[in-house]
Amino acid sequence: MLDLIPSLGGWRPAVSGQRCAVATIVAAGGSVPRPLGTSMLVSEHGDVLGSLSGGCVEGAVVDAALEAIRDGGSRLESFGYSAEDAFAVGLSCGGELEVHIQPLGTAGLDLAALRGFAHAGAPSALAVIRRLDAGGGAVVVQDPVRFRAMESPELAMLVGDHPATVFAAAAQVEPLLQGGRAGLVRLAPPEGCIDGWGREGETQPEPITLFVESRLPAARMLIFGANDFGAALLPAGNLLGYDVTLCDARPAFSRQSRFLAADQVVTDWPHRYLAAEAAAGRVDGRTVVCVLTHDPKFDIPLLETALGLGLAYVGAMGSRRSHRQRIDALLADGTPVEALERLHSPIGLDLGAVTPAEVAVSITAEIIASRGRAGRGSSTTPAPLKASSLKDGSGPIHPTSEPRSTHEARQENPWT
Repeated sequence: MLDLIPSLGGWRPAVSGQRCAVATIVAAGGSVPRPLGTSMLVSEHGDVLGSLSGGCVEGAVVDAALEAIRDGGSRLESFGYSAEDAFAVGLSCGGELEVHIQPLGTAGLDLAALRGFAHAGAPSALAVIRRLDAGGGAVVVQDPVRFRAMESPELAMLVGDHPATVFAAAAQVEPLLQGGRAGLVRLAPPEGCIDGWGREGETQPEPITLFVESRLPAARMLIFGANDFGAALLPAGNLLGYDVTLCDARPAFSRQSRFLAADQVVTDWPHRYLAAEAAAGRVDGRTVVCVLTHDPKFDIPLLETALGLGLAYVGAMGSRRSHRQRIDALLADGTPVEALERLHSPIGLDLGAVTPAEVAVSITAEIIASRGRAGRGSSTTPAPLKASSLKDGSGPIHPTSEPRSTHEARQENPWT
C-alpha cells in the first residue's frame, strides 16, 4: 500500500472523498509479476489506482473490492493458474497470489491520513502493520528503523496485549521493519483466548495474521573512482533505485561535469569518507560499495574498512593479477579470511563486458544476483553466487515468497 501514497494527492476519487478499498498482495508463490506489498486502490465508482498483475486478475479484484466497499468487510482472494478452464481468472505466468482486500476507513486504515502523507511529500521512511484475520486493525509506524515493538502500546493492542504474543510479534516484525521489507507474520493466539483479544473460551485454531509493509530511504551505492567506469555506473545505480554517491580524493577528477548524475559527489580519501559515513549511521546492511579506483593506495585501506561493516555488497575492479596482490596486502594488514570471502573481485559477472557501459551492466547484474543468495549459506561462508541464462534453467523464475498458498501452509503448520 505504501507504493500508492505518492499518487494519492492527485487521484480524483481520493480528493473527492469517495469510499475506497485497498487490495494488497500478501502472499505469492511461483512466478508472479509483482512483489509482496504491491497494492491497488478501487473507488466506489470503479476507478482504479495501481496494478497487481498487469491485467491477469485485476477485473476480479475490482469486483471483490466493490463488494467489500458495499458490505464493509475484508476478504482474502486466491488466484492461480487453471489449465483446465481457459476462461478462469488466474495468472498466465503460472504463479499464485493471495490478495487481501479491505475497505479504507475501517480497522485503523484512513484514506485522509494516507493523503496527508502524500501532501507531506511521502516520507522516505514509513511502515504499516495490518492485522488480516478477524481481529482487524492497523498501526502506522513513521520511523521503522527505530521502532521497538515491545515498547509499542499500539502493537500490543493490535495483537491482543498478551506479553507472549507481543514478544513473538516483536521478534518477527522488527526485522521486516528495519529491513524495509514486506511480509506475513503469523502468531499463535494465547491459550484460552478465542481470537487473541483476551475473551475466554475455546482456543481459536486460526493464527493471528499480520502483514507488514516497510519503506526506508533508498539504499546507498557508494562508487569510489571518478573515471569512465564510475561515470557509466552512476546512471545504472540510479536505475536500480539506489541513492548514488561518487567519491574520489582527486578534485580534478571528481569535479568533472559528467558525474553530475550522482546524488552526491564527494572529494575525500575513500576510506576516510566511508568510515565517517559509517560512524554517522548513514550506511547499513543494504549499502553496496563499488571500488573502481584500481590504485592500491586507495583500494587497500578502503576495502579494509568496507569489509568490516557488514555491507550488502563490496566489489573491487582489477585484473586477476591485481586481485591476488590485493588479497595478499589485505591479509598482511590483518583482514580475516572470512571477510575476504565476501569480496567480489574482480568485480562483476562474466558477461564478456569490455566498454564502461558494458562493465556497468556486469556490475549491476552481480549486485542483483548477490541479493538472491541472501539468507543462504552462513554469515562467514556465503552460498555460491549463481547466475545463468533463464533459457537454460528450470523451475520457477522468481523465488517463492510464501510456500504454495496461505491455506496450504496453515494446514501443514497453523502456527508457522
